[in-house]
Amino acid sequence: MSALIIRATVTCAAIVALLTHTGYPQVAGVYPAKPPVAPVRPVVDDYFGTKITDPYRWMEDMKNPELLGWMKAQADHTRSVLDQIPGRREISKRLMELSNAAPARVSSVRRLPGEQYVYLKTNANENIASLYVRRGLKGTEVRLVDPRKLTPNNAQPVSISYFSPSWDGKWIAVGLTPGGSENDTYIRIYDVATGRETGETIDRARYGGIAWLPDNRSFFYTRLQQLPADAPKAELQQKSRVYRHVVGTSADQDRVVFGHSVDPAIEVSPTLLPRLHTFPNSVYVLATVETGVGGGQTIYVASLANIGVAAGELGPSPWRKICDATDQVTDAQIYGNDLYLVTHRNTPRYKVIRTNLKGPDLATATVIVPPGEAVIGGSYMAGGDALHIAEDALYVQQLNGGLGQIRRMPFRKSEKVSTVMLPFDGTLTSVQADPRVPGLVFSITSWTKAARHYAWNPTTRRSNDLGLQPKGPYDELTNAQVREVTVKSADGTAIPLSIIHKKGVKLDGTNPTWLNGYGAYGIPSLSGNSPMITAWVERGGIYAVAHVRGGGEYGEEWHQGGYKATKPNTWIDFIACAGYLIEQQYTSPRHLGGLGISAGGILIGRAMTERPDLFRAVGIAVGLTDMLRYETTANGVPNIPEFGSVKTEEGFKILHQMSAYHHVKDSTDYPAVLLHTGINDPRADPWIMAKMTARLQAASTSGRPVMLRVDYQNGHGPGVTKQQRIETYADAIAYLFWQLGHVEFQPPWPGCQD
Repeated sequence: MSALIIRATVTCAAIVALLTHTGYPQVAGVYPAKPPVAPVRPVVDDYFGTKITDPYRWMEDMKNPELLGWMKAQADHTRSVLDQIPGRREISKRLMELSNAAPARVSSVRRLPGEQYVYLKTNANENIASLYVRRGLKGTEVRLVDPRKLTPNNAQPVSISYFSPSWDGKWIAVGLTPGGSENDTYIRIYDVATGRETGETIDRARYGGIAWLPDNRSFFYTRLQQLPADAPKAELQQKSRVYRHVVGTSADQDRVVFGHSVDPAIEVSPTLLPRLHTFPNSVYVLATVETGVGGGQTIYVASLANIGVAAGELGPSPWRKICDATDQVTDAQIYGNDLYLVTHRNTPRYKVIRTNLKGPDLATATVIVPPGEAVIGGSYMAGGDALHIAEDALYVQQLNGGLGQIRRMPFRKSEKVSTVMLPFDGTLTSVQADPRVPGLVFSITSWTKAARHYAWNPTTRRSNDLGLQPKGPYDELTNAQVREVTVKSADGTAIPLSIIHKKGVKLDGTNPTWLNGYGAYGIPSLSGNSPMITAWVERGGIYAVAHVRGGGEYGEEWHQGGYKATKPNTWIDFIACAGYLIEQQYTSPRHLGGLGISAGGILIGRAMTERPDLFRAVGIAVGLTDMLRYETTANGVPNIPEFGSVKTEEGFKILHQMSAYHHVKDSTDYPAVLLHTGINDPRADPWIMAKMTARLQAASTSGRPVMLRVDYQNGHGPGVTKQQRIETYADAIAYLFWQLGHVEFQPPWPGCQD
């Protein structure tokens, strides 16, 4: 989730003197109506003797016509303001030019036996990715699934959320999501040879979890429970179960095989997420039970034959417990009779262990990859998606100093452990192996290089470009400089800070600077090139990312450093990075903007409420800002392991501390704030951003605009179309350049530098 900055020669003070107003636009001498003021209807809650007043509790009903009308008026006002910012239209055009410069963009590459490739591809003239297959890199490319054909006229766009080919490549199960509404994701199945659908639709398939069976005709998948329309939202993601589906049959006939209240011998909490995992070279099946937001998994193993798949009936419990959450296992793979596990128990940067499934015992497991300086884990989450089984070796993904690495652990004892040579330093956005094929395929990107896709050949020990990604003229940001520095936080901890800017930029304190941060779930904030960064930097803007505690840059210890009771470190680290940028004259408070997305809303919301003087502008996108009420939402309960629960006194104190909504103070000069929500968001309900908007509008005395942007055809972000992404970026860039003083983005009304 753009320009050379020159200060305006006409001061805002002069404009204010003429117009006697600040913050909102004037067109043809007439100010558009301010957004409507939200009614205050206080509700007082008593949390363990502490009374908390919520002035906008009424907004939590997303079916309330009054709320929907207020949000629409806010969104219309925001749209009228953003559309009148000079330079916004040009930024939108530039973003489209950058996005379409290459003939197509390819992602999610998978390789099957027989050189069959499956991947997502968005052509330059298209708005959303289609699913393609081809036999051999020189073979004919075939578009198998075109989501545009699944979207009726004027309906919310359908996108591909995930896909899974059968082991023989004959079928592909595809998860499809309308309008970014992840809870409405459904599965359809396609015959690769004919391109036809099999006819059935499987609903409630948000989490997918597709695991094909050896018959190549059936698969396991995870399904949300069926709820009546009036059920509390908090129940939606509870009591999920795993089902078995047979291709060509109705989903109504699918049989439940694992999950809550399925097997009396297996206790699966209603709040946990069950999945089954199968492996082409093994007779075993793994069952994992997890929170869905990271943390240790409970793992069971069984023989496929013993769970009655062939007989079609469940007998006595076939499952054998391997580990529970206290063993802190985060990833697992099977090769033959061997089970490989990643764990951070007593080793915060993780290790890989192996045990034999004929007599599994973690206490006597062999350490395959000992803990070291590098963090074992994929790019999404420390400890997760780290293990990749190929025919020749176990490949282990690592993160070392923010850069992706892959270690090769050969199955032949005669071969030595080695490191896969990557084509350049950067972030591994995907790594995929198949136990029937030697080597692996991977995608890599960096701050200055667009993603490309490679295959590692263990025989030649070389990475070869697959040629699936056409080259574009802007694939490399050649006129940019990247600086990786460390900043001392308040407690002396060294915080990594990435800074990207145009070569030759003057450090005079006047550069519009965009500081981003996240810091949650153990997810690292890694490098990646995008049209947004290019459009920002080429116009002289500085883009920076604070790698704060709560993320996974340095493993589980780093995560725990910004977790529950230690969560304040997340925004304290961010504030320290902002201070560094100011001290080193990259920027100044008048030219500094901060952004937080999703759980990053905690970071930016609390940084703003703690130090409103530090930022000229703030962006909060689909953010978590009301943490005392988050637990009432569908996604709130699954997040209790990460943030805590208001049902305990300790949990209440922790959540209150991280809740920006409850730290907004009346009569305070807050920065300009642009808040964004998607009306179909299942992770951060839209009312969260609505309440924060209302509270800031009532409290701020700076005269700077507090605006709510609403996307009525999207949710939290997954499934966004190219056009939606471009418009969101264009709004963000234009808004920040306006507020941070770029001369080309100053409208003929107040809001520029004082």
